Amino acid sequence: MNLLNSKAQTVDVSKLKPASRTDTSFVVGIGDTQSYLPITIFKGKEKGPVFTIVAGIHGYEYPPIVAVQELINEIDVQTLKGTLIVLPMANVGAFYGRTPFLNPLDGKNLNNAFPGSANGTVTEQIAHLISTVIIPQSDVFLDIHAGDANEDLLPFVCYYNNTSTPKQTALARTLSLASGFEYVVAYPYTLTETEPAKYAFKQATQKGITALSFEAGKLGNVQIDQVRAIKVGVYSLLSHLKMQPLKNISKVKTISLNSQAYIKVPQSGLFYSKLKAGDKVKKGEKLGYISNEFGTKLEDVVSTADGIILYKVGTPPVNKGETLFCIGY
Repeated sequence: MNLLNSKAQTVDVSKLKPASRTDTSFVVGIGDTQSYLPITIFKGKEKGPVFTIVAGIHGYEYPPIVAVQELINEIDVQTLKGTLIVLPMANVGAFYGRTPFLNPLDGKNLNNAFPGSANGTVTEQIAHLISTVIIPQSDVFLDIHAGDANEDLLPFVCYYNNTSTPKQTALARTLSLASGFEYVVAYPYTLTETEPAKYAFKQATQKGITALSFEAGKLGNVQIDQVRAIKVGVYSLLSHLKMQPLKNISKVKTISLNSQAYIKVPQSGLFYSKLKAGDKVKKGEKLGYISNEFGTKLEDVVSTADGIILYKVGTPPVNKGETLFCIGY
């Protein structure tokens, strides 16, 4: 492993040799919180787009990490057109600490830290490096997630409907439709130029980069079919961008979901529900209920929209204010 000097942590992909693979890392944090951000860069034999893939923003979301581990051993620079930047494990501290959502080195959520800070905590430094070194060099930015330890999730691909950059948004939708995922989710985009983006692919969107995200896998486990779905999605995007040929991948009929209803936890307690991600629900339908530690029922949870459950809390403990359900429609 080549740990770059902390005073010169940058890489110019345009200066890398064609038909090469570079494995390196950026140092992040200081003292007891020091960690690193691993990066693999594939420079194709021929010129083409710069496509960035990020996995492991959340270290407990294993299917994206496992899928990308397989991908980096399959990419052939001899047939690759363009450059592929891969961050195979963006949150090393959370991965090895087996920590849902938060980096145990500073207790912060990388998926809530963008654009980050050069002089901040380890999580903020990771976000800063991705924001200032990786995203600006990207033509297309893909952020891959899964359901974390407590999240039951329906596999889908998503992008932000940023009307201020119609060309990039149109390509994000086109790539989403070509990804092989059945469900294509468009999120509203209302961010101003000065507001913190918080999320990695929203940071890329804010900076005018074509960006999208895969969501595949759930409940902090490795599902082999979801690992494969992620890999199929990546290879489908590479094919659409004419970076590598695609073989033996069948097309799927897509379902577009352009609106979302978020149901928050009304009060802390134990959550009970027979529903799962992918189930269809009706407005006013009872989705489950919350009890206290003595088993006394506190409150029913009711759907606020007709639609399909994109993700939900899939384990008993819930805290007031958390997202309990996301319903797409």
